[in-house]
Amino acid sequence: MTRNQQEGSREGRKPGTPGPLSRWFQQKMNARMARKIRGGRSSMMGMDVLLLSTVGRRSGQRRETPLAWFADGEDAWLIVASGGGSQHPDWHANLMAHPEQASVVLPGRGEVPVTPHRLDGAEYERAWQRVTAAQPRYEKYQAKSDRKYPVIRLTPR
Repeated sequence: MTRNQQEGSREGRKPGTPGPLSRWFQQKMNARMARKIRGGRSSMMGMDVLLLSTVGRRSGQRRETPLAWFADGEDAWLIVASGGGSQHPDWHANLMAHPEQASVVLPGRGEVPVTPHRLDGAEYERAWQRVTAAQPRYEKYQAKSDRKYPVIRLTPR
């Protein structure tokens, strides 16, 4: 197998989108983190982590993505669709396509059906300030991107 085959051909791919090897690695890491969250581990790289469950917008299959979260009041969570690259992450598109089928798993709490709400205006600004105060790295990531990272509030249904 050539190096290009191992890394995945860049032809036919949008800039900033992962190749086959990168996607495979990400899937393995997501599955590992999902097991840890279900087993009670609640942080990664100094951030609290939840497991977001969505339904694929095209496939209709259940998808799970570990994400950093930030408290928003007593019973709501903020998540940021940073994901790197030039487009919103797939989980964001899936969440917006099928919001009624979303749920989260938090360590020690089990699965919770949630309603997502994409923030804008003053709500967005307040949430973004809270996120970047807790994790300044998001401000650095945002400064390098041409797109504005969506902030989504998840509330229990």
